[in-house]
Amino acid sequence: MASIKDVAKRANVSTATVSRVLRNTGNVTEETRQRVLEAIEALNYQPNVLGRYLRRMETETVLVVVPDITNPFFSKVLRGIEAVALKHGYQVLLGDTQNDARLEEQYLNVLPQRQVDGMIFLTARIRKELMEEMARQFPIVLACEYLEGTDIPTVSIDNISSARKATEHLIRLGHRRIAHLSGPMDVILSRDRLRGYYQALAQHEIEVDAALVQEGDFTYESGYHLTLKLLALEKPPTAIFAANDEMAIGAVKAIRHRGGRVPDDVAVVGFDDIHMASIFEPSLTTIAQPMFEIGQKAMELLLRLIEGIDVERRQLVLPDRLVIRDSCGGGRSV
Repeated sequence: MASIKDVAKRANVSTATVSRVLRNTGNVTEETRQRVLEAIEALNYQPNVLGRYLRRMETETVLVVVPDITNPFFSKVLRGIEAVALKHGYQVLLGDTQNDARLEEQYLNVLPQRQVDGMIFLTARIRKELMEEMARQFPIVLACEYLEGTDIPTVSIDNISSARKATEHLIRLGHRRIAHLSGPMDVILSRDRLRGYYQALAQHEIEVDAALVQEGDFTYESGYHLTLKLLALEKPPTAIFAANDEMAIGAVKAIRHRGGRVPDDVAVVGFDDIHMASIFEPSLTTIAQPMFEIGQKAMELLLRLIEGIDVERRQLVLPDRLVIRDSCGGGRSV
């Protein structure tokens, strides 16, 4: 008996395209549609009756869980998710955990109740064992954050190498006392970016000063207050690498509050490249994440899982870019 993969191979399309033709959803050109239909007829392909029944039970709705809806980083990721979802006839619901892992677990309960067809988590602070158990039964994709040692499909950048790149840029500009404003240590992205910072210092034989590493919470306010603390040190930093742009903007504000100049007195580098980074004064040097593409890829993976299609590449690592602007200057964007 022919399978959906056989049809896809004969028509020279993906299995997802075959599914869209069968369901009459999504954007498929008439030429491609005809090619698929001819392959179905030639192979006498019969879609699984149970599968058709289960599809009638689908809600054509997905739930996206974010850790903090007020963080501007997630808006572009959500737009990428929704662009793909709408194209395939799906609606997107949003759940805000407010950085509470208990709320993440509550949102997971939506899947067994069949209220949505699948979930994308932009946060991964839930118990690993619980997430793995649910992912074995229901379509789940992780984006931005991830769980170490799991086989759950994930879309992200390499946060360690990107943090190392940002720190090395400051080192190349001649800085030796480089502070780091981290995110919460219970978040894997914070630990990865701190690791990249440490790696850059070690590779350039710069001794780590524990006083220069301060744990924040990804907010403007924490960046501001932690920078005031750093500036009060007997030997304050000459540069600050913040784990996100909001904290970096808070750092710039604190430096100015103390009468300092950016980058003349203290250079600042952020992370994410949110919209404000380019219009803030001074414009912020930062690591640019492909936010929209992260959302697109995550939704594409989720659709494959919903369709019951095997996902061969379960870990997608997208490229990032160091964008050099006025807050530290020096060189070209890489």
